[in-house]
Amino acid sequence: MNEMPPYRPFLLPNLLLMIGGWGGLYLLLNLTEPTLWPRWGFFVLVVLACTGTALPIVYLLNRLFPSKPPAEAHVITRQATWFGLYFAALAWLSIGRILNFSIGLWLALGLAAIEYLLRTRETLSHSTDVPPQPPLR
Repeated sequence: MNEMPPYRPFLLPNLLLMIGGWGGLYLLLNLTEPTLWPRWGFFVLVVLACTGTALPIVYLLNRLFPSKPPAEAHVITRQATWFGLYFAALAWLSIGRILNFSIGLWLALGLAAIEYLLRTRETLSHSTDVPPQPPLR
């Protein structure tokens, strides 16, 4: 692909993630007691809600700061999912009273480094400057 995909294909999944995540969190917090399965449901719903909330922001950032090659749909979705996983990890660490600023910062830097390495790998695999390698025998 030569340019970023339009936002239209992201609209329905974005709305489903946001409504399902935030609505599910509202119902979970108001209608259940904090036993084992509702706690797991809480983390799943936090990932859904934060991923749905981050999706338009990530799309906008990729549109404002284009990369070469441009971000495809799976890259935008993956980057939004990192935000969802990050906030679920922060919630999990704060429940255990382990979270502090440095742990949150190192977790964010670690996820950013993983995404940077993935994007570098994709950029190198899309590069046309490298001649194709002959197959091994």
